[in-house]
Amino acid sequence: QVQLVESGGGSVQAGGSLKLSCAASEYTYCMAWFRQAPGKEREGVAYHTTYGTTSYSDSVKGRFTISQDNAKKTLYLQMNNLKPEDTAMYYCAASRLGRCSLAPDLYSFWGQGTQVTIPS
Repeated sequence: QVQLVESGGGSVQAGGSLKLSCAASEYTYCMAWFRQAPGKEREGVAYHTTYGTTSYSDSVKGRFTISQDNAKKTLYLQMNNLKPEDTAMYYCAASRLGRCSLAPDLYSFWGQGTQVTIPS
């Protein structure tokens, strides 16, 4: 069982920045960030493989950066130029399968989420 604990959410004005953290009990091949706004489906934001490969959804590309600190077993999501449409609960997820994508069904382990709010 992989345990994941997110932190770093909050409320900032549009154009501001936040950095989310996800403390993991272990790293898996694929670690990712997802988000879910009220009334909407869970959306993949970015993933990071153990080889350092990253991928982003089109909606955040150029604004968000995913990274990990192997020594601290922590996954990060740096979010810049935040917009009201970024408002959502953000979740960290882990997959032990040997492939990565932004499809939620691929991930077996999830954190409890951290709320990000960007007022319009």
